[in-house]
Amino acid sequence: MMERQEVLNWLREPDEQQLELLWSRADAARRQHVGDAVHLRGLVEISNHCVRKCEYCGLRAPNTGVKRYRMTADEVMDCARLAASLGYGTVVLQSGEDHRLHKAWVADLIRRIKEETPLAVTLSLGERTPDELRAWRAAGADRYLLRFETSNPALYERVHPGRRPHELDRLALLAELHQLGYEVGSGVMIGLPGQTFEDLANDLELFRDLDLDMIGVGPFLPHPDTPLGQLPRPAGNGQQVPNSELMTYKALALARLLCPRANIPSTTALATLNRSSGRELGLTRGANVVMPNLTPVNYRRHYEIYPEKACLYEPPEQCHGGLKQRILALGRTVGVGRGDSPNRLARAVKPGPDAVGKEV
Repeated sequence: MMERQEVLNWLREPDEQQLELLWSRADAARRQHVGDAVHLRGLVEISNHCVRKCEYCGLRAPNTGVKRYRMTADEVMDCARLAASLGYGTVVLQSGEDHRLHKAWVADLIRRIKEETPLAVTLSLGERTPDELRAWRAAGADRYLLRFETSNPALYERVHPGRRPHELDRLALLAELHQLGYEVGSGVMIGLPGQTFEDLANDLELFRDLDLDMIGVGPFLPHPDTPLGQLPRPAGNGQQVPNSELMTYKALALARLLCPRANIPSTTALATLNRSSGRELGLTRGANVVMPNLTPVNYRRHYEIYPEKACLYEPPEQCHGGLKQRILALGRTVGVGRGDSPNRLARAVKPGPDAVGKEV
């Protein structure tokens, strides 16, 4: 098991030749534990309404410059059918924290997707009540993504003002999701203002402690029309973690080594920082998932958590063709089927204290 000091040493390592060893180790762990297949998850951004006031996000409630939208159920179904026709195994329904996406509407949508397609359904709808999460699981949802963003409570409160005292914290919700039988995903931002190397090491160790099925790491990219978007870019001097492409690769590779069976995407944010090869470099440094965007372009351009996202205007079919060729050029294969979590599968047959070999 990787010790904490080794994690910190890698996070601070500047030497490119030394880092080649980290990339190699992460890629070998990826190959051993999740294989060479790159699984494609079709992302559908179903609403950009949000009740939150997150200090970095362009969808934050006080941002009056956003043109708000909600997709209809039929529009979402068109995207799900497109995902199935392109051979994807999963559709990811993502939104701001929009309470108009109420329990019954989302449950009906999940049931339609499950009845009409072979897709796994991943939800990323923010902090929702246990009752909602239970209903959506019963309707057939397979996975839930909820980033804890930082393990430092004080830092979390600084970037998430105005939270109501009675709300469950995100770690409690992640535990609830596990109990409900979801595949559970979480993640952090690299380079939040005030994030130290110790904080980031804590984040990476928390991934392991939470026994996550999916892990997302991406650079801190604030929207310019937000409070944090008005601050200078973190310099990375001293204790401050830089929000750089290189630091994101380090966190991705270390996440793979600490959580070898997790599904880990090479994110759109990496492709935004490095449009020529960011996504590919992520795939050679521990990642095994890519999430092409299936949101209709007329909506996609308004889902602006941060500006100038990669593939903002590229039609899904065109994106799919180019992405497939890039994956094959790496010597990898395009995944087929749902791409369920190897970590979850291993957990399902893990021997218990009283009965070896029984499912738990």
